[in-house]
Amino acid sequence: MSASVVVRLAAASRRKVRYLCRRLSTDQPVNGAPQPAAPLDSEPAAVRRPRKDPSGRTVLLFPGQGSQFVGMGRGLLKYPNVKEMFTVAQRVLGYDLLSLCLQGPEEELQKTVHCQPAVFVTSLAAVERLNQENPKAIETCVAAAGFSVGEFAALVFSGAMNFAEALYAVKVRAEAMQKASELVPSGMLSVIGRPQAQYKYACLQAKEYCKSVGIEEPVCSVANYLFPDGRVIAGHQQALDFLQKNSRNLQFMRTKPLPVSGAFHTELMKSATEPLREVLHQVEIRRPEISVYSNVDGKRYMNDSHMRRQLVKQLVSPVKWEQTLHEIFERVQGEKFPHTYEVGPGKQLGATLQKCNRKAFNSYAHVEVTAYED
Repeated sequence: MSASVVVRLAAASRRKVRYLCRRLSTDQPVNGAPQPAAPLDSEPAAVRRPRKDPSGRTVLLFPGQGSQFVGMGRGLLKYPNVKEMFTVAQRVLGYDLLSLCLQGPEEELQKTVHCQPAVFVTSLAAVERLNQENPKAIETCVAAAGFSVGEFAALVFSGAMNFAEALYAVKVRAEAMQKASELVPSGMLSVIGRPQAQYKYACLQAKEYCKSVGIEEPVCSVANYLFPDGRVIAGHQQALDFLQKNSRNLQFMRTKPLPVSGAFHTELMKSATEPLREVLHQVEIRRPEISVYSNVDGKRYMNDSHMRRQLVKQLVSPVKWEQTLHEIFERVQGEKFPHTYEVGPGKQLGATLQKCNRKAFNSYAHVEVTAYED
């Protein structure tokens, strides 16, 4: 499907899914329409909004690849617009995403090319459930963040990207990452370390081992910063095998290979950057209407060029999720925390929040993507 076709499709479907792009409210909507919120440091003091109780505000977290499972979405189809979203997805992707989410087969859903669009669409469908059951949670949302591909869902939710165009970008991203992962045997390893564990030194040792067995330019680096002493290391498969074999000496308490096809968020994804860069220049990107945080550095996105640059850089850079959570939830002692909702399959982001900030976790809830009775 050419970019021009997608743009026309996006224009046709924009009316159907614009609630995702334009319905968000900042503190003071004008004429019923949400207005982009300028950073506080750029607002004249005379027009700065009065400080609001943060406990009356919400934060939305969007999961990434690895959270998918067969059956997700079953509890969302009765909510407005969800079926239309999956219909648009079928037209953009060229296959029946809803059937894949509900019925599998699991080995197809687990593939990078399928699971990234599946998580993206299911997460935004979960937003619709939250809006129906607790509309105030949407109206009072001030910040969002997404893990890896979850950033695209966060940006659609924030009004920065259109649903169909963002989905097409996710499709291109997933295909490019799948191709990159097939170039060399590689993977990702979840690691829980002792306080004295030195992750960079462990990766250096693994790379030295790879050189000794004939790999000229080995890759092994931290790909995800999840929580204190929780990391995901990615790279050549021989490097990960070395880390597992020597885990005790490296002060790793637990290691677990992840069911993914490649070393995401490392230099082994370099070949995927150009396809994503090209498609991001073909789609419209606007300034978010709420704060959205980048995986690359945990800081807020500022403008369209910043988003395009960071989303490409994210492919070969570690996901700094722990740092992002600190950025979102840092506050002075005694100040209340916002309500946090994880929208999408799985509860992994809630688990990381609990390990990073127990007080913030006390106001956490997960929006189910299956029926509650399941």
